[in-house]
Formats: sequence, C-alpha cells, structure tokens
Amino acid sequence: MSKLPDFLGPYRLAKFIRSGNACQIWEAIRDQKDRFVLKVLRPDQWGDKDETAYLKHEFDVAGGLDHPSIIRIHEFNTEGKIAYIVLDVFSVLNIKQAMRENLAHVHWHSAKIAQQAAMALGHMHEKGWVHCDVKPDNFLLNEDGEIKLIDFTIARKAAKGMLGRMFGKAKVIRGTRSYMSPEQIRGQPVDGRSDIYALGCVYYELLTGKPPYVGDNPNDLLQRHLTAGIPSAIVYNEDVTSEMNDLIRRMLSKKAENRPQRMIDVVKELKSLKPLKVLPKLPEPEASQESSE
Repeated sequence: MSKLPDFLGPYRLAKFIRSGNACQIWEAIRDQKDRFVLKVLRPDQWGDKDETAYLKHEFDVAGGLDHPSIIRIHEFNTEGKIAYIVLDVFSVLNIKQAMRENLAHVHWHSAKIAQQAAMALGHMHEKGWVHCDVKPDNFLLNEDGEIKLIDFTIARKAAKGMLGRMFGKAKVIRGTRSYMSPEQIRGQPVDGRSDIYALGCVYYELLTGKPPYVGDNPNDLLQRHLTAGIPSAIVYNEDVTSEMNDLIRRMLSKKAENRPQRMIDVVKELKSLKPLKVLPKLPEPEASQESSE
C-alpha cells in the first residue's frame, strides 16, 4: 500500500494528527523551525480529481477570508498525484473532542466560544460564502477558549436574488446530517441563515452534550430536522438560561425567515446574555512544590 513520503515540497511531515474521510492531517516543519499543518489527500484518494478539486476549492474560499477566529490557509500544492493545503498551527483538539475530554472547561468558555463562532461565520457571510458544514468538529479550540473555524471544502456562494434562488439548487446534497438545515437537506438554495440553523445545533450540543436531533437511521435523522418539534436545551441542562434557550430555538426554526436573519443579529444577542446560569468550577492549578532537604 502506498504511503506518504517524508517530504512534500519544503515541508517535512513530522507528526500524524488524525485522518478524515479523504484527507490526513499532519504537523509539518519547514526550514527546520517553522511549523505548519498539512491537510493531505489520503493514499487511497491520490489522483482523485474530485477530492483534489475540493482541496483547491477550500484554499480558494479561505484566500478571501481574514478573521482572527478563522484558520489561515497559506497555499495549495500538488506533488505528483498528492494534493495538499498548508494551514497555520493551532490546537489539535476540536470542540467535539474537547467536550469529551473536559466538558466543564468547554462550558467555562461557552460565552466566548459562542460569540467567536458567530463572528467567524458572519465574516464568511459578508464575503458571500455559506460554510455548509458547521459542526463542533469544525471549530478548533485551545486552552484559553479561543477558536478557529476550519474546513471550507463544501462552502457555497450564498444564493442572492430571484435568479440565485431559482438556479442555486445543489446537484449533490453534502453536509453532516446532525447539523443540516431543512433547506440544505432538500437541496434548495442556501444563504447565511442555513449556517445559523447549523450553529444553533452546535450551541445546543455545546450546552447539553448532545445534538438536538438523533434518529434510528440516517433518513430518520434527516426527517427529524424537517418535521420534528424544536427541542429545549433546558430539558437536558437546567443551567442553560431561558434567554440562550430562546435564541437556540429561534435559530432552529424550520423556516429560514423565522430565524435570526443575519449572523450579526446572533452576535448582538449573545453579547447581552449568559449561556449558563452557573459556570462550572474548574480545578485549582496545583501549587508548585519545592523539595526540602
């Protein structure tokens, strides 16, 4: 079976981080000191024109974005059949992983996380893009509660005007079932309000530990997004404030026109409320002990 070489261009692959559906994530070193992250096609995807095009698309989308809560992508390259993009180094943990490791720590930073996520997506929307795959896995999170939005593989131009809504239908439905808006599931044209729905799903999971909808099978899960009642986060976490619960429920409205209409509206609300009534207590840092003779 083929395997990656030690070097891709000037980048030495130093540490494997994880593998996804089509790509592997590696920490890499350039010029013996500069650290980057490489997103590289897996060996079984080498030469795949569609997957290569997705990586190039991700680079093209990110090239027009400049926000402190969005990951920077520096370049797209190919070496033979191997395609890769070069990103800044940030945290290796995403929100989903961080919740499994230390949910209290994530809840402690919940207000900061929620605002950063909305502002990052708002910036994308201002540039004319809809992310289309908003989920906890696509926000990296560090120890200080700072996040970076990642993975623009299936980002789409927002539908605008009558023509955009007539001809902006998706040929292939792509996304993650637990977070897809009803219009995305139906293959209809999408705008920023679709990401608002998905971010509502993220907020719900952030505060309760579970996504708003689960199903017996993939089709059942999609059907619940389309027709099931909107759940209350307070049912699963009584510390969620009524104001935050109300915002999440409006973000999860089945009809786009019933949601907040712009991400900046979400940001404004978040700045005037607390997600949780009581923040969890974090363990005190251990005091350094000096040895005595």
